[in-house]
Amino acid sequence: MQNNISSGDQYDIVVVGGGSGGISVTTSLLKRNPDLRIAIIEPASEHYYQPGWTMVGGGVFKAPETRRQTGDLMPSKATWIKQSAVSFAPEQNEVELDDGKRVGYSQLIVAPGLKLNWDAVEGLSETLGKNGVTSNYRYDLAPYTWELVRNLKQGKAVFTQPPMPIKCAGAPQKAMYLSADHWLRSGVLGNIQVDFFNAGGVLFGVPAYVPALQSYVDKYNAKVHFNHNLVKIDGAGKRAWFKYKDAEGAEQLTEVEFDMIHVCPPQCAPDFISTSVLADSAGWLDVDQYTLRHKSYANIWGLGDVMNAPNAKTMAAVRKQVPVVAQNIVEVMAGQNPSCGYDGYGSCPLTVERGRIVLAEFGYGGKLLPTFPQWVLEGTKPTRAAWILKARILPDFYWHAMLKGREWMVAPQKLESVTG
Repeated sequence: MQNNISSGDQYDIVVVGGGSGGISVTTSLLKRNPDLRIAIIEPASEHYYQPGWTMVGGGVFKAPETRRQTGDLMPSKATWIKQSAVSFAPEQNEVELDDGKRVGYSQLIVAPGLKLNWDAVEGLSETLGKNGVTSNYRYDLAPYTWELVRNLKQGKAVFTQPPMPIKCAGAPQKAMYLSADHWLRSGVLGNIQVDFFNAGGVLFGVPAYVPALQSYVDKYNAKVHFNHNLVKIDGAGKRAWFKYKDAEGAEQLTEVEFDMIHVCPPQCAPDFISTSVLADSAGWLDVDQYTLRHKSYANIWGLGDVMNAPNAKTMAAVRKQVPVVAQNIVEVMAGQNPSCGYDGYGSCPLTVERGRIVLAEFGYGGKLLPTFPQWVLEGTKPTRAAWILKARILPDFYWHAMLKGREWMVAPQKLESVTG
């Protein structure tokens, strides 16, 4: 429900960001204490299930299936402030809105997500959605990915991955796998050169999952180029330029032609976060990686992709973080110390072909954290069970469980169990 606000409005809890984290933590808090006065600051009228966009780009989902109206998802007991937060005044316990008014809080949750920095690649913004240039990182572009994949019968397909951190680190190569699988099934893969340009030095950051992924790179005869970062693109000329370091460590520029190119944009914290006193030296929200409490302000908490905690930036991570933040805030408001800790859990369903997924689940330091026993689902291998989970179960689970504060299989762990 959207209320009119005036300068000086005060809430028990203010949540900056009404995405998956902001809505989920609000519902979880209200389940713990229905009397809490909570405001969610969120300007967007539409809400997206972003993990579905890879499937849209692969022809599995239709884009409208991933979209809902924000107003239909907001908890009825919370106040929706349909504006943007522009700055913080933590000494006064206030957030400034884009209309100049301020909202006060006792506890603040910062969960605005991150910024897709399209302009960091020269020429990219001008050519997105045409000239064979696409990205599954945008709702309106994912259908164009599928259009390009369906229509490409021969030529060169390029897929890119920028430097970390990015959200859903497996998404750039998932786009490659689903595209190559379609070309293989259509009998045209032999006429298409598939290239994956990765700014990093490894296929995936957790070594246990690399053998399965490498087997699909080999299956699709894809060429992987490590330490290559996309810096410029000429859509009309069908050319892209990548920076890399040669054997002597000297920086070089290489030019690549393409018929289609799937781009994952560089990513960073939103400007109003990176320029604030809440940010670390790299611009991310500065939190304790276990309690998710801000390192300098005891009544401010982080959630989701905006934080500097060294976890994978995935929706599954948010789902595990939500009960930790909710329970810790309730305890702090009761005069106690926070007792719950986040173990860095993240999940990346690596869609290696239509019908099979490598379900990567891991925490801090790359520790494997499987949800299911191996006899149910072996995460380091491609399985049909993981595909069913991703394609059929998780979307409904997101809309009807996670956003409703149902903390199934993510009960908050005790702090000492994740820090010891």
